[in-house]
Amino acid sequence: MQVVVFSQYLKDGDLPHVQHLFDALTEFGIAAYVYSPYLEALQGKVKFKTNVGKFEGYLDFRVRKFDFVITLGGDGTILAATTHIRDREVPILGVNLGRLGFLATVSKDRIREAIGLLVKGQFSIGNRSTLFLESSPQLFGAMPFALNDFTILKRDTSSMITIHAFVNGAYLNTYWADGLILSTPTGSTGYSLSCGGPIVFPDSNNFVLTPVAPHNLNVRPLVISDNSVISFEVEGRTENFLCTLDSRYEIITSENKIAVRRGDFYVKMVHLLDIDFLDTIRNKLTWGVDQRNH
Repeated sequence: MQVVVFSQYLKDGDLPHVQHLFDALTEFGIAAYVYSPYLEALQGKVKFKTNVGKFEGYLDFRVRKFDFVITLGGDGTILAATTHIRDREVPILGVNLGRLGFLATVSKDRIREAIGLLVKGQFSIGNRSTLFLESSPQLFGAMPFALNDFTILKRDTSSMITIHAFVNGAYLNTYWADGLILSTPTGSTGYSLSCGGPIVFPDSNNFVLTPVAPHNLNVRPLVISDNSVISFEVEGRTENFLCTLDSRYEIITSENKIAVRRGDFYVKMVHLLDIDFLDTIRNKLTWGVDQRNH
């Protein structure tokens, strides 16, 4: 078995858990390839009992067979990993070294156990839909996709903006707001949730359209079939606006033509058999817990 170990940052407090991961990989005879910038940060701080390889990015997936990507961090780390995996659909096992973590579901005290379950095949694979941005002029280069969400936002402290939204070419609504979020089911527990959007199950085949601080108070989040193509026109008092795909952003103007559809590939997530989506949202949101007695 060959895995990629991916992370963006190394915190001193995480070193024992990182060491634990590499010890477990060695114990179970798994070959590890480490994201190159992260490997440099680990040098002299983590003891590798066997040789590890370097992982540079997307092209490595085209020339080498990897079985899994193991991310160390939070959900943002998983979003960053998808920019390297793209359409190769290598399953991701997320180890949560961050805070909330709806996607990174393996706790730091279960690292060795999780690796053992991978080796034994005691896991399932969940398909997470993506969204794809079609734009003129083209935005986001070779990565016009997102796992979580697409947004149009005002810049800095400028006044609210006007966003006209269309579904399959038919006029839907005009939003006077600080912005508008179009999320996948996976992204429904992210920015959309913080703006009042609903939680949508991962296999629901929907988009969620959520306004950010809308001026027209009768506007509410909408759930739309992801078979639809959602297009947007934006205008405002300023010349430039912000457009994002997950944590990546571009500056746009009212001249940009923008449409979003379901992506052509899935992001595959590894789920240990004793942790499902219901467990995750209950634990992360402390549902079913009476806080009055604590």
